[in-house]
Amino acid sequence: MARVSAPPETRRLTPPEHYRFGPSVRSLIAVRHDPCARIDGGDFRLAARTPDGPGTLHLSCSRTELTATGHGPGAAWLVERADAIAGLRDETAGFPALAARHPLIARLARTFAGVRMPATGLTFHRLLRAILEQKVTGTEAHRAYRAIVRHFGEPAPGPADLTLPPDPAAVAATPYWTFHPFGVEQRRTETLLRAALVADRLERCPDSADATRRLVALPGIGPWTAAEVVRTVYGDADAVSVGDYHIPNTVAWALAGEARGTDARMLELLEPFRGHRGRVCDLLAAGGIMAPRYGPRMPIRSFARF
Repeated sequence: MARVSAPPETRRLTPPEHYRFGPSVRSLIAVRHDPCARIDGGDFRLAARTPDGPGTLHLSCSRTELTATGHGPGAAWLVERADAIAGLRDETAGFPALAARHPLIARLARTFAGVRMPATGLTFHRLLRAILEQKVTGTEAHRAYRAIVRHFGEPAPGPADLTLPPDPAAVAATPYWTFHPFGVEQRRTETLLRAALVADRLERCPDSADATRRLVALPGIGPWTAAEVVRTVYGDADAVSVGDYHIPNTVAWALAGEARGTDARMLELLEPFRGHRGRVCDLLAAGGIMAPRYGPRMPIRSFARF
């Protein structure tokens, strides 16, 4: 007798006025042609490994309604969390008063008032991306990410033709040299393998502070990687990517007219926005604010040839 698939889980949500769907969920897509996620106009699809098993979430947004549809064993978990994934749990009520402390931030806050920060609750997938992005160009990191997803690829449930993120247990069981052809050197690979070994514990962290504490306790993971993770996984609007190559210069230029800045200077300038410091950095990026560039760009390398 043929097995009958379970009907998809569905939930309807009402987004706030002026909500901007695409910019709110776009950070959940690692790269163009991300095997695990796709956005097309008012439709966003995400493949995930949830505590209940693999699943795919489809968010469809109209002017007045956001419809969440889930497929697979993880469907109910994803649909229950759909409002957070879409950024609808993002608390912005206190931000306009803080933004008013600087004219540029006030203007950007008004321009991007409808953009909300997502909170997926899915740690390992975002951590994989963050580790691959350490100290390399975006092109290198994106190439490695796609290659790793393809290597560990399993089809996601539902009709979206997506691939599930790698299973942490499968990653942890893989020798480090397997990752060399993907363009990942031994240092980042060993960090990834250590993270995969404790992925279950990381997924169970109750909040951003506990996740940050556990993440930075792992060798190879520092404040930058932890902030990149918790800002998306927990919707932590205060998480600042300390140690970034560009952000200190951007903040110094935008807030003080200084072409170059250190991490210490960045944190000093962001202090008036405490509680939303990461949001301020995101607004500067969304507004295309950049410090003047001097000197050569970081070269693109290929560890696959090492």
